[in-house]
Amino acid sequence: MMQENINALDEIHKGACMGEDALTYVMEKVEDHKFLSLLKKEYESYDGITKKIEGVYSKYNDGKPHDTSILNKMMTDLRVQFETMTDISNSHIAEFLLKGVNMGVIEGRRILNQKKMNSETRDIIKEYVTMQENFVEELKSYL
Repeated sequence: MMQENINALDEIHKGACMGEDALTYVMEKVEDHKFLSLLKKEYESYDGITKKIEGVYSKYNDGKPHDTSILNKMMTDLRVQFETMTDISNSHIAEFLLKGVNMGVIEGRRILNQKKMNSETRDIIKEYVTMQENFVEELKSYL
C-alpha cells in the first residue's frame, strides 16, 4: 500500500502543478476582473493541494513528489500562447481550461477507484477531485 500512496500523491501533485502552470500563463491574458478572481482562487486551491502533498509525502518517501518537467512547463506555455493568439475571450479561455480540468477529474477518479490507499492519501485525492469538479461548474458559466 505504501507504493500506492506514493504513486497517487505523485500523480495528483503533477496534475496540480500543471494546473498552476496553466493558470499562471492564462491569468496574464485575462482582462475581466471577475474571471481573473476565479482563476486566482483556483490557483490558490491547486497551491493548497501541492502544499498538503508536500507536507505528507515524507511519510511515504524520502524524496519529493513528482513535479511537471521543464519540458512540460514549456509545452504548457506554448499551448497557452497558441490557444490565446487570436482569441482571449473568457469563453475561449474557459473552454481551454475545462479540457485540462476534466483530465484532472478523470485521473483523480481513476486513482480513487483503482488504487488502495490509506485514508490520509484518499482524503487528499478526494479534495483534489472535488476542487476540480467545482472548478468545472464555475468555468461553465463563462462558456
